[in-house]
Amino acid sequence: MPTLKVKLSKRELIISEASKLFREKGFGGSSMRDLAEKVGIEAASMYHHIRSKDEILEEICFEMAHRYEAQLSETEVQDISYPEKIEALIAFHVQLIIDNANAVSVVNNDWKYLSKERMIAFKSIRNDYEKRFAAIISKGIEAGAFKKVNISIALFTILSSLRWVELWYKPTRGVTKEDLAKDISAILMNGVKA
Repeated sequence: MPTLKVKLSKRELIISEASKLFREKGFGGSSMRDLAEKVGIEAASMYHHIRSKDEILEEICFEMAHRYEAQLSETEVQDISYPEKIEALIAFHVQLIIDNANAVSVVNNDWKYLSKERMIAFKSIRNDYEKRFAAIISKGIEAGAFKKVNISIALFTILSSLRWVELWYKPTRGVTKEDLAKDISAILMNGVKA
């Protein structure tokens, strides 16, 4: 079955190419001129579609933050066990990282370049996400679904363990998204003991 090509608006194309550029050169090492060259338009024409490089960074960071937040909200209300909730979140992280590697890389590495006001808003979303994720772990411990462990250590072990996917994953490794998520979940939830 042929895949459908989605035609991006000029603004969407700029954001997409900016994600690639920022991942390659970092936000600080990228210029609007570099971006215009990647998109194939004059640098002056860029400003018809986007106000600044800062606006692009903001859009990338908040779009990804809202995707994580939406999935967490959906998972919180699902009628599944606490381990299944954690596994669902791990699977979502893996899928988002693989399907949006450039944007996720920008969020992970360049959020610190947001303006002070937008950085405060971004950190607030991130902190809320972490608290809500931790609450799932805490409720799972209370319900006897998880061992009694330090909740912060559990949370940041899971989240940190997912960050490497962005750097490691390539389709040529012969591992599907599903298998990667399943194996990460199995290791994080059960360790590697036979």
